[in-house]
Amino acid sequence: MQLRRNVLTPRTAAALLAAVLATGCTQQPVAGPPRAVAFNATDTAWIQLMIPMDERALRLAALTADRTIDPALTGPATASESKLKGELERLRRLLELSGAPDTRPHEGHNMPGMVPLGTLEKAATSTGEELRRLFLDGMRAHLAQVRSLWAGERASGSADDAKDLAEAVERSAGEQLALLNTTPR
Repeated sequence: MQLRRNVLTPRTAAALLAAVLATGCTQQPVAGPPRAVAFNATDTAWIQLMIPMDERALRLAALTADRTIDPALTGPATASESKLKGELERLRRLLELSGAPDTRPHEGHNMPGMVPLGTLEKAATSTGEELRRLFLDGMRAHLAQVRSLWAGERASGSADDAKDLAEAVERSAGEQLALLNTTPR
């Protein structure tokens, strides 16, 4: 009896590939640490939208904190700046954990709750009442939209880390809105 070596012929390889595809076994192993809960499309979309929204709001808060001499506006602007920096750090870590690329699909967009680029340009040269109005209107719109987006993440997200952060962001948005609503006009 003659022993044969196990050699895949082109015909055998094609048959094996067809069998693998037919059984649905096409997943590749994932490198890196295992993830406790998979991130779904809602989680990823929420993270990828929140990052540019918070970046623009942070720019507005920082401009306002730097340009105002009104102590009634300095406090809310500085508080918003601090909270947004912390949120952005957590969002970026979450994006990395999700394995989603940082492709910036919303870069350059003007969407509900995203401080418009024109507002940032005006804020960079404004002072006094105009700066106050730009900051308060921009931040209120941003925070209201953040709260709306949280509801979508809560309802349709799957990753506990993303849902927990969304809840923390929503709570922070509520606190910031309350602070802005007590800011004298």
